[in-house]
Amino acid sequence: MLKPENRRWIIALVIFLATVFNYFDRQILAVLKPMLKEEFNMGDGGYALVVNIFTVCYAFMYPVSGWLVDKFGPRLIMLLGILGWATASIGAAISRTFVQFAFFRGMLGISEPSNFPVKLKVITVWFPAKLRATANSFCEAGSSIGAILAPPVAAWLAITFNWHTVFMVGGIAGLIIAVLWWWVYRNPPQHIFTETIGEQSTAPNNALNNAFSWKQLWGKKSLWGVLLIRLISDPVWYFCLFWLPGYLQEQSGLTLKQMGLFGWIPFLIADFGAIGMSAWSDRMVRNGKQPLKARKIMLTTIACVAPLCTLTPYAPNAFVTLTIFSLVAITCLTWLFNINVVVAETFPVGNVSSVLGIAGGFGAVGAVFLNYFIGQYIGTIGAGKIFMVMAFLHPIAVLLLWLVIKKEKRKA
Repeated sequence: MLKPENRRWIIALVIFLATVFNYFDRQILAVLKPMLKEEFNMGDGGYALVVNIFTVCYAFMYPVSGWLVDKFGPRLIMLLGILGWATASIGAAISRTFVQFAFFRGMLGISEPSNFPVKLKVITVWFPAKLRATANSFCEAGSSIGAILAPPVAAWLAITFNWHTVFMVGGIAGLIIAVLWWWVYRNPPQHIFTETIGEQSTAPNNALNNAFSWKQLWGKKSLWGVLLIRLISDPVWYFCLFWLPGYLQEQSGLTLKQMGLFGWIPFLIADFGAIGMSAWSDRMVRNGKQPLKARKIMLTTIACVAPLCTLTPYAPNAFVTLTIFSLVAITCLTWLFNINVVVAETFPVGNVSSVLGIAGGFGAVGAVFLNYFIGQYIGTIGAGKIFMVMAFLHPIAVLLLWLVIKKEKRKA
């Protein structure tokens, strides 16, 4: 039998692996963009449509997934989510028409959101505050690892075999991870739960007793603060995922092979940077800083880097573009990782998955609008103005973080 203190890190490892292929499955669309545009005879508008089909489904299902996790628990909902996105990836692999391909990208969008409310619920109940940001960042690092793997693996598979093989590999990997999850995950024992929740020391099965009702939740100022933060900051990361690989090929002159060799660099740097920033906030907590304040200080510090993206259109070569986006990606990932920890520090454990689900939906809605705007106007207004807008989204999020977010407790 595994000791609970060891099991929690194995659970985190499985979530990490699930997140890797969650992002691999979505990111290969961007890597194969030129090939898929030719295969399905679509321009930038058609590509933006496929991206938005995924993103709209993702945005709709995110709040539903959060509610399902709080209602039925992480073990079952994670299993169903992984099986769903693995099936969607396999379906995309066997698609022969644009409609079929778009349908399975929509199915991917419906299935993938469950990963993140599950992750936050598990991190909240299995890890104490002094380890929470680090454990959360380790799990979330799978997102950028998936983005790192996608360029070289997808390029190699597509060149060696064909684009269908890329999607098939992602789907099969998902099926394997689903089996691992069902085998490994268990709810935490009482002593772990008491350690992680502290003042809310109630048995795991009774955690909802301290939670806000759905109606009460919507009346909390902090919920609206989190929603607005995700709405305005998430789109920058979605841009990095869905448009940067194509930008490097179409504007910076990289071939698909070169994209495979170098396109992963910003995501690797972002991973190390975000984990390092998260560990710094945990260190502040261990040194006595109030957890929520520690997260705010760290997020404010890294947001100062975001305006660098305004330099992108003036980059003389792909190397400089990669350098700029590496720094911007650190900001994006640090915020994505740790705004979830802010949720865990702000709301009762019985609400964290629901709040994350609603917030993730808002973030995806913001990405839908930015993606539509880019697809329609990048060829007419130029990339410079788009980068100018993105440069100030994280600084605005900093103001919301300090002015609106506070600890929310349910009154007895």
